[in-house]
Order: sequence, then C-alpha cells, then structure tokens
Amino acid sequence: MPSMPSELRVIALEGVPEVRTGDDLAALLNDAIARTPHAAPLREDDVLVVTQKVVSKAEGAIVDLSTVRPRPEASEFARRFDRDARQVEVVLREARRVVRMEQGVLITETEHGFVCANGGVDASNVGPDSGSVVTLLPRDPDASAARIREGVRERTGVDLPVVVSDSFGRPWRWGIVDVAIGVSGLAPLDDLRGSVDHDGRPMRSTVRAIADELASAAELVLGKTAGRPAAVVRGAGIRRGEGSIREMVMPPENDLFR
Repeated sequence: MPSMPSELRVIALEGVPEVRTGDDLAALLNDAIARTPHAAPLREDDVLVVTQKVVSKAEGAIVDLSTVRPRPEASEFARRFDRDARQVEVVLREARRVVRMEQGVLITETEHGFVCANGGVDASNVGPDSGSVVTLLPRDPDASAARIREGVRERTGVDLPVVVSDSFGRPWRWGIVDVAIGVSGLAPLDDLRGSVDHDGRPMRSTVRAIADELASAAELVLGKTAGRPAAVVRGAGIRRGEGSIREMVMPPENDLFR
C-alpha cells in the first residue's frame, strides 16, 4: 500500500449531459474531463468515481413502469404504506432474498449480494421520464467500471481506476452514504491485519473499505440534486490491482446479522 496521503482533492466533472440508453458513457466522461478546470491532465494517483444512475441509464438497465403488473403481495404492501405497487413489484423481481418487508421498508439482497433498501431500484434522477421509469443496478458493475476505464485509457493514455457508486443506508444509523458497487483497476480493500498500529500493537481485524471511502468522498461534491454524475478523486494513494466488488460482499458464514 502506498504511504498515507496528507491531502486529498475531489473534482466534480462538469457538463455531463443527460445520459440515455446506448450512449457512450466513457466518451461523455472523457469530454467532461477535458472541459473541467483542473481535471486534466489526469494523474497516476487519480480515481474516477461514476454514479450508478448514469451507468444504468447508458446500459439500458431501466424498467418502464407502465409494463409492470404487480403481484397481490406488492399491491397490498403498496396500499398499506402508500407506495407505488409497480415499483414494489420491480424490487421483488430483482431480489434474490427479501430481508425485511414491513413498516413501509423493503430491504432485499440483490443478485450481486448487496443488501440494500429497494434492491437498488430507484425512481430519482432518471431524467425526462421521471415518474414513469425506474433504474436497476447494472447487471455486472465491475464490467461497467472496466468499460469506462478502457474508454478513458484509449482516449487519454492514462490507466484510470474506476469506481461505480450508489447510495446505501446503514443499520443503526440515520442517513445514506455512497458506497462502491463496482470497481476496476484498484484493490477495493486494504487489509491491515497482521501489521502494527502507531503504538506498535498488532492489528487483528482492521480492513479498510477503500473503494467505499472513495465513493463517499466523491459524493460530497456530487450531491443528489446538482446533476453531477462523476468526479475525479486525486491523491488517495490507492493500491492498484484487478480487484472485484465481490471482495467486499461479506459471505454468509461471517454475517452475524443474517
């Protein structure tokens, strides 16, 4: 792992247009990098964080709610808690497992292994069709990150690690934070077990969630209402590698809350 940085910079990319299905997202991001002050030229210690929403829209991970016919369970849940039954139905379709479905809250495990509210199905920031469509999580977020990384490398010559981010809630704490749901070109975890702390004591359980920290840092300049879907995080001192988001998903045998 590179030495710990003493300074970090996060640069929101400017002028990314409304993304539609089939758009070349890497090309749009390359254009934004070129026009954003201080983003270019890219540096070797840069990481590109891209929000899930634009990735899903570019890849066509979208459902037209007018085509959805809710099952009775979805309709009853929606009636009781003033939800859109069609959205509830989409969440159930996307679920590998329903973790909790009560008090108007629907928490599921996705096919990726993520445990999150509404299975990542989202009706916000979907563009001109707001109210009639929802986005799904990308089917393979690591592959999505890899395609963006390759598109940036082809144009700029810089092998820029990429993180795809999304907003997740957290047990026992109010508020959402952005976390990584896909990575390419970096190790998502920094395993410090076996090393010693500043006092010389061995660390037995410390594993830093580097990819999540990058996603959260980027969200501070992206926000939820500014129309900014990507940022360059500069100077984080990440460890490069061909990591996968699967490394961050806790296996069932280690999950004390399952």
